Amino acid sequence: MAHFNSSDGLSLHYTDQGDGLPVLCLAGLTRTTADFDYVTPFLENVRLIKMDYRGRGASDWDSNWQNYALPIECRDVLELLDHLALEKVAILGTSRGGLNAMGLAAGAKERLIGVALNDIGPVLEPKGLAFISGYLGRNPGAKNYADAAQAMQQSYSGFQDVPLSRWMEEAHKHFRQIDGRLEITYDPHLRDAIEALGAQAAPDLWPYFDALEGLPIACIRGENSDLLSHETLREMERRRPDMISVTVPGRGHIPFLDEPEAVAALQTWVNALS
Repeated sequence: MAHFNSSDGLSLHYTDQGDGLPVLCLAGLTRTTADFDYVTPFLENVRLIKMDYRGRGASDWDSNWQNYALPIECRDVLELLDHLALEKVAILGTSRGGLNAMGLAAGAKERLIGVALNDIGPVLEPKGLAFISGYLGRNPGAKNYADAAQAMQQSYSGFQDVPLSRWMEEAHKHFRQIDGRLEITYDPHLRDAIEALGAQAAPDLWPYFDALEGLPIACIRGENSDLLSHETLREMERRRPDMISVTVPGRGHIPFLDEPEAVAALQTWVNALS
């Protein structure tokens, strides 16, 4: 596994495969590079780079949980680009990854080629945030992957016609089996960071979305998403009529990205980058 050292001394994990235009995949809040396994076969003729944030996956945990913050994660991204000697990169950002992409557009736009947002926008719906808060930082009650897969199938009610085999794959991505029990693949103190953030007034994120002006962008929304509303997507489309936009039927937060609608949108976006 490839790693690089952040400026504050953490070893952060990344993968780097393929040749062509560089596309960096940034995962959701509690997720890892494994989230992009489904879409990888469909992103051809690109250099696909994936990174685990600090405190997630195969990256080091931070002894100071206050560093689990978007500005620090954006700094880590820029340091990865410097490590790889990449002047610019396109970003495929799932959920929190999209927030980081918008933050980079506001603060380091010269390093971006384009941005694709997976089920995220400038308005975060309270229902979706509450669902995330319910499991954040806690190990599952399930004792094995089969039970975890069934629990996920039941709790992710916005997903329709998803076979249990896919939820089994998800369970293996979300949890590690250690000493006969399942554990989350990230630092539980991530919950502290998010709770501290929630105690503050929510910032207006529209200027960060508007910072994407001039960059090829795409947005993929799950039809039943509880985090990105239909109304927010419509406003995003109004502000950026050129945005590649698609709603994936039978999906909540977040689409897996191997759905035909998602694949077509991403392939169109990649073609627009070159």
